[in-house]
Amino acid sequence: MCVHRDARGYVRYRCGLTNTIQDVLRQRPGWVEVKDDGEWDFNWCDVGWLRENFDHSYMEEHVRICHFRNHYELTHKNLMVKNLKRYRKTLEREAGRLEAAKCDFFPRTFVLPSEYPLFVEEFKRSPGNTWIMKPVARSQGKGIFLFRKLKDIIDWKKNGSRLEDQRDENQVERYVAQRYIENPYLISGRKFDLRVYVLVTSYVPLKAWLYRDGFARFSGTRFSLSSIDDQYVHLTNVAVQKTAPDYDPEKGCKWQLQKLRRYLTAKHGAETVETLFRDIDNIFIRSLQSVQKVFINDKHCFELYGYDILLDEDLKPWLIEVNASPSLTASSQEDYEMKYRLLEDTLNVVDMEGRLSGREKRVGGYDLMWNDGPVYREDFSLDSLGSTCFTANTHLGCVNDRKKHLGQLKAFSGQKRA
Repeated sequence: MCVHRDARGYVRYRCGLTNTIQDVLRQRPGWVEVKDDGEWDFNWCDVGWLRENFDHSYMEEHVRICHFRNHYELTHKNLMVKNLKRYRKTLEREAGRLEAAKCDFFPRTFVLPSEYPLFVEEFKRSPGNTWIMKPVARSQGKGIFLFRKLKDIIDWKKNGSRLEDQRDENQVERYVAQRYIENPYLISGRKFDLRVYVLVTSYVPLKAWLYRDGFARFSGTRFSLSSIDDQYVHLTNVAVQKTAPDYDPEKGCKWQLQKLRRYLTAKHGAETVETLFRDIDNIFIRSLQSVQKVFINDKHCFELYGYDILLDEDLKPWLIEVNASPSLTASSQEDYEMKYRLLEDTLNVVDMEGRLSGREKRVGGYDLMWNDGPVYREDFSLDSLGSTCFTANTHLGCVNDRKKHLGQLKAFSGQKRA
């Protein structure tokens, strides 16, 4: 059934955030903000509100909300790894090792304290390697540290693993211990990772869109394994980097993905870069498939994920984590404009106004990459017809002529669907 404005002719929205999304919603024609206790058609909430209110809210057919109720199956670091490991075993059993190997894009990971004995065994098998500890449900680099000695973990278990706001002495915050990528791809001697946006509008069937824009987040300090205690070297989170003594807010620490793709193409060639971005596409699809059977699908829900991808020196992409609430606060004017376009197009895909036919492969800066199966480009060459590989309908880091495309959409979408 079509989602559309009712007889009132406007969309009532509620927004629990005060950053870029609030600006986008306020400036959207025909949308009206309601108070917290008012009835709404669209709700951009934080996960705290969702946890407290979702099960007590009655939602009519047309209503939409920006999270799935168990979003944490993919966005909590421990559950993401658990689901990926289970999915890889299923693939190996049902499709063989070659297919299962396509899931080898996340570092060796253990959940602590529950998998501590397994971790110790692995640690002793590879002495001298660097590991990274991360709390499973925190963000912005909080609580993360690197280590090479088991003593550091023994001290952590004794002193540092208690929840900050705990009341029960036996309550321990869960962490993941992960093999650190010691050979990251560097630009000007600095480490970086990619923030990429994926929009899921359904899990049954799986329907996922990939945004063309995104950015690379750089460390402000040259990379070195000799200083594992220096967070400015190893953590690329903007929340961390902007606290550095020499951080320049005018310059920032980001590259747009178009700039990064041009750089990599000039250095390594178009074919190598196409392979890299195809491998990144594989990460998106496999990670979503890994949680598809455990997700509580709800036609009222959608999710805008922020994927964090790290490249190593061999141009292999690694999945670091997936964020259910990627930061929408801008760190510069360029960043604000990119996030504004992203959010505007997110609303265009969710389509509360009912302007779309449902058959679109592109909406603004979003390209449909999966719709109960792979989606292919319409402009693939005749050469590909004779091969077993079609070109995926993804354009990450490519030109985003979204205004032109939206104009074309309006031209043929005509009246709202009945």
